[in-house]
Amino acid sequence: MAAAAASTPQGVAERRGIPAAAFVEDVEAYLRQAGLDVNSALAFLQERLQQYKIVEMKLLAQQRDLQAKIPDIEKCLDIVAALQAKKALGEALIADFELSEGIYSRAKIEDTDSVCLWLGANVMLEYSCDEANALLKKNLGNAKASLEVLVADLQFLRDQQTITQVTIARVFNWDVHQRRSKQAVKET
Repeated sequence: MAAAAASTPQGVAERRGIPAAAFVEDVEAYLRQAGLDVNSALAFLQERLQQYKIVEMKLLAQQRDLQAKIPDIEKCLDIVAALQAKKALGEALIADFELSEGIYSRAKIEDTDSVCLWLGANVMLEYSCDEANALLKKNLGNAKASLEVLVADLQFLRDQQTITQVTIARVFNWDVHQRRSKQAVKET
């Protein structure tokens, strides 16, 4: 009976720490099983919905960060490839770079075997062009894979929000129906 009262989609209990919402088919059985009255159940479901919204905000911020990071990594890969191509041709690379806000300088980069990559946290390391290329490709692959997982997590989270909203509506409507039934009995 408890399995019929509330069920989770495909039997998933959670996804990466996000609890799955139970779809409530039989509200009365759900309330009895949970040991809650209607107001407590609605308060619990509203709280759960707010938790989902907070997690969604965090995931969306992570998604924005990854979506900004991927083009930066691709741009770095292009620069390393341009350096390698110019080296293979024996030509110098002319580059404009920013010294400070609004102040630019032109540099002539001749035969170079290494590049410096900014790793973050005030850390910059020098790599050979091949090592830098391999590291950037690995980081790009990891960022794209993380973005895919994040998109799947967001979809799962949106599904859980929808299920929770439907459950709130079902519990509320069941309560209204019960009150009207009791009122009709009293009037007759």
